[in-house]
Amino acid sequence: MNPAFDLDYTLDVLVRLLDTPSPTGFTDAAVALIEKEVQALGLTPQRTRKGALTWEVPGTGEGHVTFSGHTDTLGAMVKGIKPGGRLLLSMLGGYDWATVEGEDVRVHTQSGRVITGTVVNIRQSTHVHGAALRDLKREAAVMEVRLDEQTTSAAETRSLGVGVGDFVSFDARPRVTAAGYIKSRHLDNKAAVAIFLAVTKTLVKNPPAKTVAFHVTTYEEVGHGAATGIPPHTDELIAVDMAAVGEGQTSSEHGVTLCVADSGGPYDHALGNRLRAAAAAAGLDLRVDLYPYYASDGTAAWRAGGDYPVALIGPGVDASHSYERMHTDALRDTAALMLTYVK
Repeated sequence: MNPAFDLDYTLDVLVRLLDTPSPTGFTDAAVALIEKEVQALGLTPQRTRKGALTWEVPGTGEGHVTFSGHTDTLGAMVKGIKPGGRLLLSMLGGYDWATVEGEDVRVHTQSGRVITGTVVNIRQSTHVHGAALRDLKREAAVMEVRLDEQTTSAAETRSLGVGVGDFVSFDARPRVTAAGYIKSRHLDNKAAVAIFLAVTKTLVKNPPAKTVAFHVTTYEEVGHGAATGIPPHTDELIAVDMAAVGEGQTSSEHGVTLCVADSGGPYDHALGNRLRAAAAAAGLDLRVDLYPYYASDGTAAWRAGGDYPVALIGPGVDASHSYERMHTDALRDTAALMLTYVK
């Protein structure tokens, strides 16, 4: 384990980033937070026209590796205002409506006003609807936002400044437990971004052998995050995203995973083997998994014509795209793999 890895710094940045709403398409505040952290580390990040953020740590030798991760999260947009004043939603990203039922949200209006609310279904009370509540299929047509304002009509809701197209963010509710578990929405993929900043902090003091770039994207959850913006001199691209934990998978909340294939097909075998060798050198229990219902920034970069090998690694995360959980061990191991690989 690399003793220079600053876990306290990682957790501090992670919690602040989790508390900063950034649904896909509404990521400026999160990118600004990351930008400020990079500048505090003595580096000059660059924003792409698409809104992504890139920074680089020069190496002492030849070669250039880019790590890509995303700061955009699941969320929603206001699809319509119902006659009773509640809001219909349109999904941003791939999740099941049942995983956000009961969640507190923030509606980000065009005026800058933020209005809180809760995602509920149209038959929320079991005392009113009985078995009809249990039988209700959770889908867009039956889910709505109950605003924390006195409104009983569409006109009253519009008078609050709410309109079609407003972004809706789900509260992350981050918690760090005494046992080292981190519970929150949006660990996918803000955990990786926090690791990027901690690894950058280490590399600034201990220059890598290869030049290392970090590319933080803002449209991964809708499939085209890293389709542009990867530094043109990239020799290898390593996407860092969550490793989904669940039945039939080898990934663990306590470690780092190499994903060898996902819905886009297999990743580069030789680059994967170099990462396996780095994990062995660092004494890490590297898990290996395939994710048939998953795609990453690496997938987007390749589909856009990226001419470099791509691999995918990430810390184990339980209950992906819901109220997620991981352990600090996974943060440490992912950082250790990255540091060992570039040094």
